[in-house]
Amino acid sequence: MGLLSKKDTQLITDPLADNNPITIQVLGICSALAITAELKASLVMGVAVLFVLGVGNVVISLMRNIIPSKIRIIVQLIVVATLVIIVDQVLKAYQYELSKTLAVFVGLIITNCIIMGRFEAFALGNGPWKSFLDGIGNALGYAVILLIVGFFRELLGSGTLFGYPVLGDAIEKTGVYSIGYENNGFMLMPPMALIVVGLIIWVQRSRNKALIED
Repeated sequence: MGLLSKKDTQLITDPLADNNPITIQVLGICSALAITAELKASLVMGVAVLFVLGVGNVVISLMRNIIPSKIRIIVQLIVVATLVIIVDQVLKAYQYELSKTLAVFVGLIITNCIIMGRFEAFALGNGPWKSFLDGIGNALGYAVILLIVGFFRELLGSGTLFGYPVLGDAIEKTGVYSIGYENNGFMLMPPMALIVVGLIIWVQRSRNKALIED
């Protein structure tokens, strides 16, 4: 028997597509709109949520039988706040400039609907292993959307990926700029992130008609 059963595998794969936390559950969409103008910021935010949700789900699962129901939200906030502080300190130590860009949004991970939702809906009712897989799956589903949105916004808005020019030099007019292409500054504005997310939602529902609400 493999390490992961079919149900265990679904805990990871379902949030990547047909039960994605952003495009299907419409959770955690604020950061998808705010920090995806750069692919690097999208990646770091995805990794941060992966750590917080994966570890947080396990901690809440281990404590589920001793947490009084009346204060469970407070306990969950303390757990996620502790993990977010760890992420924030690591970013300041190793990626200081990026930490300043993400400062407000890293703090908002504490109230991210995806994290609190998985604590409530899954970790409080399941064992540590399944809770870990659920956390990893939902965090990956979140990160995938951030990376897709960040890829198109940075590429079309700045002509770069991870800060490196890939379309040519806009000043020297090399690459695609030599044939008249210009960066679309609108792609760097938050409304464009919403449009890209909307296009992803449209593609998902076009491929799977069962996702279309009546």
